[in-house]
Amino acid sequence: MDSTFIICKPDAVERGLVGEILARFERRGLRITALERRDVTTELAGEHYAEHADKPFFGELIEFITRSAVVIAVIEGPEDTWKVVRAMMGSTNPRDAAPGTIRGDLGILFTENLIHGSDSAESAAREIALWFPDHTA
Repeated sequence: MDSTFIICKPDAVERGLVGEILARFERRGLRITALERRDVTTELAGEHYAEHADKPFFGELIEFITRSAVVIAVIEGPEDTWKVVRAMMGSTNPRDAAPGTIRGDLGILFTENLIHGSDSAESAAREIALWFPDHTA
């Protein structure tokens, strides 16, 4: 089995969409092996988004992800689960996301696009270790 990481961002939590989002993964046959609601510290957000630290939108990313609670999860499935999850999420901009995807069906704003998902197996391993240090696959 393969694991990946997701964050239901503050807008998903505030809009009451976490159950719908997680249910989509389960209906697809993926398993949730770790799940937690938490408030994100600025330090953790900075570590998570470290690759964007030199970009002009970095401050906005940190401000948004720390605005209110998030729900984080480890999703398990067959090989390259991260690719399945990313396809289910849809394009980053909800206006461009296909119907049937999370962002295509539920998203409203480019800057508040409901969900983060690891973009590679390496990112998944790094993010799972960062957010769930005691998780074992």
